[in-house]
Amino acid sequence: MNEIEAQNIIFKPNAGPQTFFLAAGEREVLYGGAAGGGKSYAMLADPLRYMGHPQFSGLLLRHTTEELRELVWKSQEIYPKIYPGIKWSERKMQWQAPSGARLWMSYLDRDEDVLRYQGLAFSWIGFDELTQWHTPFAWNYMRSRLRTPASDLSIYMRATTNPGGPGHAWVKKMFIDPAPAGKPFWATDIETSQTLVYPRGHSREGQPLFKRRFIPAMLADNPYLAETGDYETMLLSLPEHQRKQLLEGNWDVAEGAAFPEFNRQIHVVPSFDIPGNWTKFRSADYGYGSYSAVVWFAVSPSDQLVIYRELYVSKVLAKDLAKMVLAAEVNDGPMRYGVLDSSCWARRGDTGPSLAEQMIQEGCRWRPADRSAGSRIAGKQQLHKRLQVDTFTDEPRMVITSNCTNIIAQLPIIPLDKKNPEDIDTKAEDHLYDAIRYGIMSSPRSSLFDYNPLTTSHTGMRTADKIFGY
Repeated sequence: MNEIEAQNIIFKPNAGPQTFFLAAGEREVLYGGAAGGGKSYAMLADPLRYMGHPQFSGLLLRHTTEELRELVWKSQEIYPKIYPGIKWSERKMQWQAPSGARLWMSYLDRDEDVLRYQGLAFSWIGFDELTQWHTPFAWNYMRSRLRTPASDLSIYMRATTNPGGPGHAWVKKMFIDPAPAGKPFWATDIETSQTLVYPRGHSREGQPLFKRRFIPAMLADNPYLAETGDYETMLLSLPEHQRKQLLEGNWDVAEGAAFPEFNRQIHVVPSFDIPGNWTKFRSADYGYGSYSAVVWFAVSPSDQLVIYRELYVSKVLAKDLAKMVLAAEVNDGPMRYGVLDSSCWARRGDTGPSLAEQMIQEGCRWRPADRSAGSRIAGKQQLHKRLQVDTFTDEPRMVITSNCTNIIAQLPIIPLDKKNPEDIDTKAEDHLYDAIRYGIMSSPRSSLFDYNPLTTSHTGMRTADKIFGY
C-alpha cells in the first residue's frame, strides 16, 4: 500500500474478530468479550455497506440517551469521511445517504419503549452493549421489526457487549452457552435450550429458523490500544471479577457469584465412558411448574467426583420423570443409590402416594436428601471444597463432563444471597445446584458399600424402602 492510499483509508477492520464480525452471514451475531476490542467502531461500520441501497432502513440502539450520544459523536467523526454526501439530522436522529438509505440512532431504556417502533420495518438492527438490557424482551420484540421489501437486501440483527451488566445471564444463555465461540449454531430457546423450528402446518415444518454466532473480542485484537499497554494496565488494576470480565472476556464470572473458583478450563472435562467398577449414584430436585433437575455422579478411585450426566426438564410428572431417569441410565450398570429432595415424601392434600413413592413404584428408587437445619450452608461449603484443587493430585476434587451444558452454564453465575452471603440467592435458577448439593452431602466414596438398613448406623436420613435401602 502506497502513502496516498494509506492517507485515504478512514476505517480498516483489524485482522481477526473485527473482520469476522463484519463478514458474518448469520441472522443474529454477538461481538463481545474483553474491553477495548474495537466493538463500537465495528458496530458503526457494519451498516454502512448497505447505505447505497435506496430501500435500506437501519436502526442502531443504546440503552439510554446518554450512552447513545457517545455513539452519535463517533459516527459524526467518521461517517462523512467514509460516505461522502451522507447527512445527519439531529431532529430525526437519523443519517441519510444520497441513495435515500437511512440509519436511525436511538435509545430504548424501558420495555414499553419498543412501542415507538411498532409498525416500522428495518433490514438491519444493532444493539450496542447488549447486556445493559435487563431482559431479552427488547431484543425479541425488535426481531419482529426485522423485514425488508427488497429481495436483494438481507436482514440482520447485530449486537456488541462486554460480560457483566444486568443482562449478563440471558445474553450468555442466548449466545455463549449453545456453541463454542466463533462457531455458528441454530438459534435456540433460552428457557428450554431447544432449537427454534417452524411450527406444525408450515411449509417448512420442523426446520430450524435461523442461525446465531458469538464472536469473542480481546484487547490484543485491537493493536491501537494493545501496543501501548496503558489500557491493559488500567484493566489489570480492577477487582478480580471485573478484571476477568473486561480483560479476559470471561463469561463464567458474574458480580456477586457464589462460586468464583469455578474455572471452565479446570472443572470441565471431555465426556468419557465411566469405568464399570466406579461407584455411581444420582441426585435430584423435583419441580413440575419450574424444573426438575437430575444429576448423575461417579466416584473415581481417588475419590474425585465426576458429574457425567444431567437431566433438566419442566412440566414432567413424577412417574414420567422416573421413566426418563431409568431410560437414561439403562447402560450405567449398578446405581448405588439415589438422593431426592425430602419434600417429595410430603403429603400434598391427597390420599395417594407421595411424589417420591410414585417414582419408587416405577422402579426408580430414592432416599431423602438431608434438609436438616444448617444443611444448605453445609452443602454450599462442601461444593466450595469440591471445586478446590487437591494439593496431592493437582486435580480438582470434582469435574463436570462437557455434555452437562446446563450445569456448566448455571454454576458459575449463581449469585450469593445479599442478606446471607453464606448461602445462594434462592430466587435464582438453583434446581441443578440443589441437586448437586444433595448429591455431595450424601458423602459419596469410591469404597462405598451397598446400603443395608439392618447393619448401617442411623444417619438421620430416612429410607424410602427398608428392603432396598433407598
